Order: sequence, then structure tokens, then C-alpha cells
Amino acid sequence: MYLNILAEMARRQLTKAQMAQKLNMSVWTFDRKVKGESSFTVEEIIEIQNIFKDSKCTFEYLFNTGAV
Repeated sequence: MYLNILAEMARRQLTKAQMAQKLNMSVWTFDRKVKGESSFTVEEIIEIQNIFKDSKCTFEYLFNTGAV
């Protein structure tokens, strides 16, 4: 699960529906991807980084799962 993406969404008061719309996917698909049940495409990763670029969130931070 990508908890840092969810944390950044909460900081900006973005819902899963809003994120899904920005990424041109269904809420169900976004939910599966943010839970790690499915993979984000390279294009989606770039768009997520662009959404949070104002806070200078790095790839490593956004996509850290805490798994070793």
C-alpha cells in the first residue's frame, strides 16, 4: 500500500475519485493500484509526481511501501 500517496492526498483534501479522474481511470482501478494490488504504469507514476510536485515529493517517498 502506498500510504504516502494517501497522506499527500489527505493534505490536499483530494479524494480517490478526484485522483482517479486526474489519472483517467476508475476509482476502483485507482484503489487497487494504491493498495498495491495492481501496478501503476510509468505514465501514471509521472502524473502522480506532477500532481504533488508543489511539495517536491520524491518518487522514493511517494512509492515507498515500507517493505524491505
